[in-house]
Amino acid sequence: MENHSKSLRKRARRQGFLVRQSTKKGRAIHSRKRRAGRRVNVRKSFS
Repeated sequence: MENHSKSLRKRARRQGFLVRQSTKKGRAIHSRKRRAGRRVNVRKSFS
């Protein structure tokens, strides 16, 4: 379906922050993403 526009509201309800926070596995996803974000673009000389 090329011309089908995705529903952002539906996506947010299914995969959003609060949905992830409601399960243990979802919270693990968030902590993993936060950990990865802390490592991005960090020079060796600063760490």
